[in-house]
Amino acid sequence: MMFSTDLNSYPYSIAIHDFNKDGQADITVANHGTKNLVTFLGRGNGTFENQASYGVSFNFDPLVVGAGNFDKDERSEIVVAYEDMDNVDVFVTYDTGSFGHQITYITGYWSNFLAVGDFNNDTRLDLVVAHGQNDIVSVLLGYGNGSFANQTIYSTGSGPQSLVVNDFNNDNRLDIVVANYYNNTVSVLLGYGNGSFANQMIYSTGSYPIFVTVGDFNNDNQLDIIIVNSGYSTVSVLLGYGNGSFANQKTYPTGSGPSSVVVGDFNHDTRLDIVVTNFYGKSIIRRQKKVRWS
Repeated sequence: MMFSTDLNSYPYSIAIHDFNKDGQADITVANHGTKNLVTFLGRGNGTFENQASYGVSFNFDPLVVGAGNFDKDERSEIVVAYEDMDNVDVFVTYDTGSFGHQITYITGYWSNFLAVGDFNNDTRLDLVVAHGQNDIVSVLLGYGNGSFANQTIYSTGSGPQSLVVNDFNNDNRLDIVVANYYNNTVSVLLGYGNGSFANQMIYSTGSYPIFVTVGDFNNDNQLDIIIVNSGYSTVSVLLGYGNGSFANQKTYPTGSGPSSVVVGDFNHDTRLDIVVTNFYGKSIIRRQKKVRWS
């Protein structure tokens, strides 16, 4: 099934949450070309309503959209970050699926990626945003009512492009891993559980790392990370030791211009596989049990 986001809209990012409190997953799309958000409300059977008329228009290009239930009202709010801007906007959602009550928060410049998590263990969702021009991530702690504290910033490598949030040292506190596009590294920032983070630890990757995600690739019950290297057309796997540190990378070839990766057990053998999209190769590559991660 395909759903139109209008001519020259150039959809760039999506978020999937329940935006109208009906218990069904909905889709919100950030359109880079038409500078707006549109929503497709889910019917609960795998189909969606036509593009909602209650989109939000912007003066600047939305680059990334995220969502979370920031005020505990059973509806997910929407977070939008922009190209060439130094702020994020949080939009309250209504039972109709429409948006309103925009709140703006100052952050770093040129937001490439954002993620949601509870960084201070207060059961309230917080935000972390990667800023490609400032070489930082911004952490905004949530108050549980849809609003956030001012940002706290942490240094990364050059050109943070993507990030992932998880507990990499088994202390029940969320940590952050950031892919740094311009100096071919990932930064690991271990969380203290109070909303603050340790200074970055740096690991080498391939050329121009553009995307990072997580999985247990060697079945040792410790989280590992996988990075898409758009320059060398490879992926790097860094096996985790379970204490927040990682082994040196092992690289595996992909098609030309890899841009993203999805992790899952696609052949039901209890071993994680990966699917990589290749921007220039116009293909996808799946790797399964024939590849040894360690």
